[in-house]
Amino acid sequence: MSSSKSEPGLNNSDEQSGTALTEEEASRYDRQMRLWGLEAQQRMRNATILVVRLRGVATEAIKNMVLAGIGKLVIVDGEDVAEEDLGAGFFFRDEDVGRKRLDAAKPRIESLNPLVTVETVANAISLQSAEFESIIETVDLVCITDESRDTLIQINQLCRKHKKPLYTGGTYGLHGYIFCDLLTHEYLAPIRGESGEAPKTVKTSAKYTSLDQALQHKWSGLTRRQTKEVNPALVFSILALWQYQSLHGNQLPNAVENADELESIANGLIQSADVNKQVLTRIPRDLMESLSVTANHEFSPVCAIVGGMLAQDILKALGGRDPPIANLFVFDGNTGSGTTIRMKMA
Repeated sequence: MSSSKSEPGLNNSDEQSGTALTEEEASRYDRQMRLWGLEAQQRMRNATILVVRLRGVATEAIKNMVLAGIGKLVIVDGEDVAEEDLGAGFFFRDEDVGRKRLDAAKPRIESLNPLVTVETVANAISLQSAEFESIIETVDLVCITDESRDTLIQINQLCRKHKKPLYTGGTYGLHGYIFCDLLTHEYLAPIRGESGEAPKTVKTSAKYTSLDQALQHKWSGLTRRQTKEVNPALVFSILALWQYQSLHGNQLPNAVENADELESIANGLIQSADVNKQVLTRIPRDLMESLSVTANHEFSPVCAIVGGMLAQDILKALGGRDPPIANLFVFDGNTGSGTTIRMKMA
């Protein structure tokens, strides 16, 4: 694991307390502290975030988290830069093709904010290994992007074992998702005071669920209107892609000929989840054909939106000021809109 950090000039008592900001930090983060407050900024500054896989969504999320002033970023990715990485991976250049992704990206990430420690693991390690588990133990929050469902479930179990919050996100062509398991998360929620009184906040909490439990969510409790509002066709299209990967050795569909199988999987999931039949009984064929052709490709604008929202929600969770996503968000690139659904959450 390699590491680098400019000295921010903390004295010993500051380092031990992990609370006081230096003059340089106060100056750099002044505008955002006006937005979310000193205490939230301190939480971000004291946090260590693990990011697994450096593709388009992670690239955007990393940029935003580093600029916001998290304390330490640990990135795990053992792959080389490929030509297809150049489209959405703005940390890479043409001459980086064939190099390790992290060797190419690390100095460019560090240049965004010299006050943030950047550590990288550029050798290929198994996400089921003791080495990877030991990394999870040392961080405050885990973020894994563009991974298969089965791997996400395994990592989620590791995170729960060590009581670490988990975010995951990814894109499939024009569409994307974010899922989070924040265990039991406390945050400040606004409450309506008496007429003429200043706004108030109260500390509240939300109990999250693991991904494998969320996937067992039944939709029978939603009304027709509620079901329609959360874009169930896209939700089940993404869940079908995960199931397809599980059946095909982590490979995504890459041709229109795969649409029949993907459609069959999605329609089966709709039936088993008890989705309101007045809203959805079958996935639209054009959506299945589109995903079958594009799911394996990254589009920079979609990565920017999903990665930006992923970083924003991670910072929100760290700051503890507002409620984060609860707990699945899907983005529809055809309409430019997104919706959130509570999967197996109270």
